[in-house]
Amino acid sequence: MSLAAQLVVALLGALHVYILILEMFLWDKPVGRRAFGLTPEFAAATRMLAANQGLYNGFLAAGLFWGLSLGEAGRPVVVFFLLCVLVAGIYGAATSSRKILFIQGLPAALGLILVGWS
Repeated sequence: MSLAAQLVVALLGALHVYILILEMFLWDKPVGRRAFGLTPEFAAATRMLAANQGLYNGFLAAGLFWGLSLGEAGRPVVVFFLLCVLVAGIYGAATSSRKILFIQGLPAALGLILVGWS
């Protein structure tokens, strides 16, 4: 994989660690509520659901970092997890907020293009 591909995959992994932290630990705190535009009441009522969602984002990050750690042999792992992120981004944009397409979907698509070209 090219350095550019590895960089995009690593940044996407870091983004998903950040999302994990927001959803699992900061959901009902001011920074989490601000990030997702939540009222205190809604954040409190959905805290456990968000923590579960954050865990899944952590699995995406772990898969991306695992694939990177395998070097060239990890290319199929990276492609699989990039596809997972892309699908999650498309689904999130269709069901929750179009912003998710730009935050998750497009970076995943860029990663897939870069991995495919390298």
